Amino acid sequence: MWDGAVVDRSGVVLVERTSVRVDGRDRTFTVVSPHEVVPGAPVVLLFHGSNQTAEVMRAFAGGTLDRFAEHGGAVVAYLDGYRRNWNDARVSSAFPARRDGVDDVAFTRAVVAHLRERFAADPAQVHAVGFSAGGAMVIRLLHEAPALLAGAGLIGATQPEPANLMAFDVEPEPVPVVLFHGTKDPLVPYDGGMASLWGFRPRGLGLSARATAAYFAARNGITAEPVSHDLGHGPEDARTTVERTDYRQDGRSPVALYTVHGGGHVIPNPKKAVRIMGRSTRNLVAADALGEFFGLKTG
Repeated sequence: MWDGAVVDRSGVVLVERTSVRVDGRDRTFTVVSPHEVVPGAPVVLLFHGSNQTAEVMRAFAGGTLDRFAEHGGAVVAYLDGYRRNWNDARVSSAFPARRDGVDDVAFTRAVVAHLRERFAADPAQVHAVGFSAGGAMVIRLLHEAPALLAGAGLIGATQPEPANLMAFDVEPEPVPVVLFHGTKDPLVPYDGGMASLWGFRPRGLGLSARATAAYFAARNGITAEPVSHDLGHGPEDARTTVERTDYRQDGRSPVALYTVHGGGHVIPNPKKAVRIMGRSTRNLVAADALGEFFGLKTG
């Protein structure tokens, strides 16, 4: 259903709070759209990190993820997790969403159906982007509902170790995947290992960021060696540098990894990060890199 609640208006986008009913629960999300959506518009779904909300993620990214609607004509949906988290791909999950058997894949499908009905958005152009635990939820979508996705973005999230990955009875399908990860991420180690909240509440073992990129490249049938490019640093920030590693092969869905050397557990954007999360970077805006990878305008 659409509850018709308009939270905010600007000269560029319309922001609405709305909900859909899934398995007897009202699930909420925030929609950012152009004032006039062109039928067949692409969709960008955004999944927040642990203990965040849709609005917190929107602010955490410095408003940059709204650019898909502002400049690209996309319909952007920031989804709210159940009690601020997700029933994601990790066996080790102890979040209420797992304990209460919440079906976040069904929630995702219901949001896509809502956007199709409300805006005539294109269900064949659905891109899912997740930060941290939200990235783990996108990993679940990649394994359980790959046909739903035209592209996926993982920010500060890595593929669970095989013993920590839930079993999925779905045939793999190629999906373009782009990853962003800081080498000094204090919560989800860039080099793999135990994810946690600064050493507390362990979240299970994960692969390294590079191994995660290689995993999805192999899943997409890419056998060519990856190629890395040092994107360096800009004049305003010499404390972080950015490296892009591309896995590409003709006829295969690509994979790219942006490594932020010196970066922390953040969504790269011009806004200064909270110190406890580690350093952000002015040398990369994740929204713009996502837009380039997905073929969506952000500026």
